[in-house]
Parts: sequence; structure tokens; C-alpha cells
Amino acid sequence: MIFCPLYSGSSGNCAYVSDGKTGILIDAGLSGRQIVDALSQIGVLPETLAGIIITHEHSDHVKGAGILSRRYHLPIYANDGTWQGMARQVGAVPAGLSRSFETGQDFYIDGLAVHPFSIPHDANDPVGFRVYAGARSVAAATDMGYVRRDVLEALRGADMVLFESNHDPDMLLRNPHYSSALKQRILGRHGHLSNEACGQGICLLADSGVRHVILGHLSGENNTPELAMDTSLRILEARGIAVGQDMGLYMAWRDHVGQTYRIE
Repeated sequence: MIFCPLYSGSSGNCAYVSDGKTGILIDAGLSGRQIVDALSQIGVLPETLAGIIITHEHSDHVKGAGILSRRYHLPIYANDGTWQGMARQVGAVPAGLSRSFETGQDFYIDGLAVHPFSIPHDANDPVGFRVYAGARSVAAATDMGYVRRDVLEALRGADMVLFESNHDPDMLLRNPHYSSALKQRILGRHGHLSNEACGQGICLLADSGVRHVILGHLSGENNTPELAMDTSLRILEARGIAVGQDMGLYMAWRDHVGQTYRIE
């Protein structure tokens, strides 16, 4: 499998997944032009994609979905709640390219099997995805207020997981640009994972057999890549999990295309 978090952060999210034949996007939360440029940097033509799968209706996950669908004749896959929430943002989708799935029920895009699982976030029916190509699988689990047991079960044994490390609570609470209501939303059980909660969640992922984790969906104002990485490293070390031996730990970037990972 090939997995590349093209962009991951509070300003836009989009990841590329392929089995070497079929390629799809998980979310399209930047402009169509930005996504096409990002794909070109990893040698992928947008017209070769088999579809876009959408986690939830917030703008940083759907901004470019409609234009990509119309321009390149790409199917968009979302559950009914997400379709209702994003209809205005996505705009008109060509006939036959609006596809619906049911949360918890697998669906297929050519050679890829997709499992959408429920996550706790303040959207209509938000999901994470685990994408399978034969015995291999990668997953995206961001935009979560906390790490639920069923989410951990959905991620059990995945080869690679993009996992949220959104904010440092102290930075968030000191941020003069955020209202009290917004701060409480982010900190709430349907908001976003803090660095500390991310590190603790990664320990549980390690216990389930996950061996590669990418930190993603970092806030541009309430976090830094160094702080997110250092927090997870500290927590993993305290649990006796050696990064580089027991687990690979990597970073997705909010402002430039991330690394391309190949899973064999």
C-alpha cells in the first residue's frame, strides 16, 4: 500500500491511499488547485483517482471535494448525515457521482475495501476510515474529542494510523484569539485530541499491534510539531515503548506535502 498525508491540520486535510492500482483521497479540505498540486508532487494525476471518501462535513475536510468531482469526474463517498451537512459547500455533483455508505458497513472501491467507523466529534455523523488492500491496511482517525474503545477496536492491528495530536491545552487556554466557547468546544468530548490524549492513545494502539503512527491534524495556533512529537515520545518512553524499535512515529504537516509511506 501507498499512503501519503498530503496535508493534515486545522487549515485543511487530505490524504492519498493506493494499492498500486486504485488510488483514492481521504477528505479534500483544501482548494482544488492545492490538492492537484500536492498530488503532482507525489506523481499522481487527479484523473487517475477512483474517488474521494469524506469523514465529515467541516470545511477543512470538504472544501475542494466538489470542484475535484466536477472537474475530474470523481465519485464522492459519504454517509447520509455528512451529505446533508456538506451539500451547500460541495455544490452540485454530476449524476451518478454521489455515493452513500452506512457507518460501520464496509464498502469497496475497485481493489480497496473501506471500513468507516464512528468517531466522537461535533458533526452530523463523523467517521474515521480504515482502508484495506489484501492483508495490509492504513487508517485515518482524527477529529476526536476522546479515544473511545470502539475506535481502538476499529484500528486494532492496522499497519499505519494517522492519529490526531491537535493541541496543547495550555497554549489553547492562553490563546487570545479564541473565544471561551470555542476553547470549550475543542477541549470537549466531541472536540479534538490533545497531545497528551494522543500519546496515551498511541500506547493503546501499540498494545493492539499497530506499529506505525503518524501524528496529524495539528492546530496552527495551539500546537507545534516539536511539542506534539515530544509529548508522545515522553509518554511512550514512560510506558517502555521504544520509538524506532517497537513503533515508528512520524509527523504529518499542515503546510506542506507529507512523506509518502510504502507498506509491503
